[in-house]
Amino acid sequence: MAMAWRVLAIAGIVAWAVHLFLHDPEHGPGFLPCPFHWVTGLFCPGCGSQRALHDLLHGRVVEGFGHNALLVIALPLLGIQWVAGRWRSRPLSQDNRIVWAWGIGITGWWLLRNLPGMEALAP
Repeated sequence: MAMAWRVLAIAGIVAWAVHLFLHDPEHGPGFLPCPFHWVTGLFCPGCGSQRALHDLLHGRVVEGFGHNALLVIALPLLGIQWVAGRWRSRPLSQDNRIVWAWGIGITGWWLLRNLPGMEALAP
């Protein structure tokens, strides 16, 4: 049963990635605006992620960086973390220092992109 859920999850991710590749989130169908930004007017750490992923899927790294720099930086780091966790007896995700570093980094990004004068970090 667990294998069926895994296959279903992978199929869902692939279908979403194909949809994201084929349709621009700024103008395409099926993309919702950020509810946090809609309610508060502030940017959450993930604001611009769909557009950044769309750009990355098309090989436009600089444009993706402009939509959400944290995502563009985090993807390779998460890949390295995943590979390194496969080589260790204890996965890196269980290392509290790694968890704290991710939490502090994401919170810092969230605060930094909402400060006055930091409009360049907006998606």
